[in-house]
Amino acid sequence: MIDFDDTDRAILRTLNKDGSLNAAAVAKRVGLSQPACWRRIRKLEDARVITGHAVQLNKEALGFGVTVFLGVKLATKGRVSLEAFERAVIAIPEVQVVQHVLGLYDYRLKVIARDIADFERVLRRRVMTLPGVGNVEANVLLSEETRPIRV
Repeated sequence: MIDFDDTDRAILRTLNKDGSLNAAAVAKRVGLSQPACWRRIRKLEDARVITGHAVQLNKEALGFGVTVFLGVKLATKGRVSLEAFERAVIAIPEVQVVQHVLGLYDYRLKVIARDIADFERVLRRRVMTLPGVGNVEANVLLSEETRPIRV
């Protein structure tokens, strides 16, 4: 665990808004020298508080107009069943997120598709044929508001 001060929090808020900024730009926004800011960013990376710098793609601009969340209940449960399912589901390009969860379903998947017909194809030909799949529930995303982690 790392102790954060107000400057660390300011750096994290700045990078959370725009992960493409370099140390000099972050330093300017938080009121530090570039070397001091770089050292703090490096410390946060070494502590695994910052784990990467990502680019967000616009899925609609890429032709993916439908997002569906699937709840998947496996018919059989065991270490081998879980591993086989996970290996197979990760190989499906339309599946963006695979979450092993506790509750009504065993897995929650985030699937993107070009349209509903494309999603139906993915569901029938790819997801429903995965090893161990029992019950599947689909929820179509209507709108989404995201916000950064509060630091």
